[in-house]
Amino acid sequence: MESDNLKREIVQTDTPCTYNYFLNCLNNLKEAFPFLTLKVIGKSVMGKSIYGINLGCGERKILSCGAHHANEWITCTLLLKFAENYLKAYQNDEYMFGESVRELWNKKTISIVPLVNPDGVDLVCGGIDKNSKYYKNALEISEDFPDIPFPSGWKANIEGCDLNLNYPAGWANAKKIKYEMGFSKKAPKNYVGDSPLCAPEAKAMYNYSVFNSFCLSISYHTQGKVIYWKYKDFLPEESERIGKELEKVSGYCLDITPVESGFAGYKDWFISHYNLPGYTVEAGEGENPLPLSQFDEIYKDNEKLLLTAIKLA
Repeated sequence: MESDNLKREIVQTDTPCTYNYFLNCLNNLKEAFPFLTLKVIGKSVMGKSIYGINLGCGERKILSCGAHHANEWITCTLLLKFAENYLKAYQNDEYMFGESVRELWNKKTISIVPLVNPDGVDLVCGGIDKNSKYYKNALEISEDFPDIPFPSGWKANIEGCDLNLNYPAGWANAKKIKYEMGFSKKAPKNYVGDSPLCAPEAKAMYNYSVFNSFCLSISYHTQGKVIYWKYKDFLPEESERIGKELEKVSGYCLDITPVESGFAGYKDWFISHYNLPGYTVEAGEGENPLPLSQFDEIYKDNEKLLLTAIKLA
């Protein structure tokens, strides 16, 4: 018989993902599944812990991360809910979309970093005191970009660095492109930072990846229902075939990243550094931040995508 912990829904999908709510979800998941492994992989600008969740004990390791961008916080909820459902299926020896989770668990390990940008997400979701120096500094940055709504248009970390433009893969190209677009200083989005990996959150992801040597990565963003799979002329073995499988099971379109966004992202660095399959999944459709009313559809599209990635990695 299932325990009460396995029956109840731990990750609520009608609640904005503030950092306190995120921590509460992690604590409840750990209580329900004591075998769950959590690891602090680094700290944000404001000192918040960035967590990795490890699911499985296989030697082949896969990474999936969410919420590089603050107003794309629904991707954190997506990955938390996937972790919860995967844990329940493992505990109950169940199948997900025809796949034995216990078999996958023993063969593969998926490391999930649901909340790469905790400070930025807190800013968008109302988790930062408006009297704090961090909120006031972000507000001051935003005043130079009046066309970007505050805080709902905020994508950067709390210091105005766009984390998905802070990786060492064509960073100088990204800088040139974004400077020409008018983002040559700290901004709510599109500022590449003073140098690659200057943001502690990007540095944490870099270090965690180097330490673990993942064989495949999936970075979650919103929106567009598209899977970006290439960086420049790199063509890692199996990357297109796996990408087409992800396209088929999700209904999302496999595509090439637009030039204006084609450098200095996590996916770009992962592909160029390891020459292994890396993907950016733009979940859902509409204007960021996407409403939680869209969550069920987003989750349905992406649960099988994640399972397929684990299976094929």
